[in-house]
Amino acid sequence: METAKITLKLLIHKTEGRVLFAEAGKDFVDFLFYILSLPIGSIVNLLRNKNMVWCLGDLYQSIETLSETYMQSNKNKNSVLNPKSPPCPSEIPLSLPDHSNDTKPRKFYTCTNNGYYGQGGCYTRCPRSHVADTPSRSCPSCNETMTGEMTFVSADGTSTMTTAADAEKGFVKGVVTYMVMDNLEVMPMSAISYITFPSKFNVEGLGALQEKVVDFGLDEGLKLLKASMECNNVLTSVFFGNMEA
Repeated sequence: METAKITLKLLIHKTEGRVLFAEAGKDFVDFLFYILSLPIGSIVNLLRNKNMVWCLGDLYQSIETLSETYMQSNKNKNSVLNPKSPPCPSEIPLSLPDHSNDTKPRKFYTCTNNGYYGQGGCYTRCPRSHVADTPSRSCPSCNETMTGEMTFVSADGTSTMTTAADAEKGFVKGVVTYMVMDNLEVMPMSAISYITFPSKFNVEGLGALQEKVVDFGLDEGLKLLKASMECNNVLTSVFFGNMEA
């Protein structure tokens, strides 16, 4: 299955071999917003094979090899090594791989003891007021195994109405064209932007400039994530190789 692609229009300084900015739509800006919300553990996991995680990579590997016997009984290494990433909205065409194993809905269990418990002539009925997220736990009241699966009701399931604000998904509005700078600064494109950019970028003559339309897919997304933690000329690095920051 072919991965989704986003189209960008780059404005390039031909003499200096650098990207001045990208003219982008909602899809690319939504992607930038999305990667900013990723947990650091997810970022390290995505980039650990691309020689860019430095000491965080060493820390990640040491946690991988650490025995589970050193972990608290209610914790596990996977929650750190593969944290659950925020769900990428389906309206964002490009999403990074999610290595989290927590893809199934959580289940909750309670005690099923309908009888009495106690000793020495003192008996009481189990209140069945405790909840566990695994069926192997013992009820704190009667010590029976908590195997009764419960039904979870989500708080956001009370309304199915769609408001005008919900009509357009993602993070930013789609009726706007955005200017994304080489260092990933985002701003709305305007006529003033075109008028002022020659002086802003110290461009002498429009002949030094070139427009280029490029595709931005998963591979470029990982390169962008990597470059954003290494340099200030991210778009130049992604599309034209590593340059000095």
